[in-house]
Amino acid sequence: MKIITVDSNNIDEQHICCAISDKKSETCVSSKKMWLKERFKDGLVFNKLDVRAKVFIEYIPAEKAWFPIIADGYMHIDCFWVSGQFKGQGYANKLLEQCISNAKEKGKNGLTVLSSTKKMPFLSDPKYLKYKGFRAADTAHPYYELLYLPFDEKAPVPKFKDCAKQGKISEEGIVLYYSNQCPHTDKYAPIIRDIAKQHDVTFTLHKIETTEQAQNTPAPFTTYSLFYDGIFVTNEILSEKKFEKFLISINKE
Repeated sequence: MKIITVDSNNIDEQHICCAISDKKSETCVSSKKMWLKERFKDGLVFNKLDVRAKVFIEYIPAEKAWFPIIADGYMHIDCFWVSGQFKGQGYANKLLEQCISNAKEKGKNGLTVLSSTKKMPFLSDPKYLKYKGFRAADTAHPYYELLYLPFDEKAPVPKFKDCAKQGKISEEGIVLYYSNQCPHTDKYAPIIRDIAKQHDVTFTLHKIETTEQAQNTPAPFTTYSLFYDGIFVTNEILSEKKFEKFLISINKE
């Protein structure tokens, strides 16, 4: 099987993969494809195995990445995923090697990627990345790590912006920051907002629409970051059932 590049010429026909299994997701996928089409203009690259499966890597010049980081001259990996039957067959290595080669050809200082102190949902696996030579450049509350792979030991060390370090905001109630980097946020964000309203819980949605907004968010993961009474709660995209359980937990406090 070969690795192909999804771009503006073929994206409408390509399966773009996703971490969430949902057979009724085509309307959701369109939002992600629209997001990708805009990012291609900024130099985003989306490489995937030529199958309908979650085997892909997505990366972009860090100056244009939808993450609150300072990593001038680096290439940032937005998402890197190999799942199920395709694990252990060398596809992750091949995708990463192509990314490294491409970044070097473009004269980049190295790669950056958002990860965590231990494996967390929707974040790149820190164990694998550190095995491949990535190092911790910076941390942010409560479990985020900004990893980097420098191509030159003299390359500047990337870091999180101060706005995303503490995991705190001034707004009360439940607050969700999200973007269309994931195909499913446009589906689940309004659903949990409506559930919150049914329970008479204060809920605020902040949809991130621009690169500037993304680079100045109060949490490292701009795809989905949920806060409660000013404190970061999770980056996991919550289903109806999981959000209901969360509401039960805060009502017990």
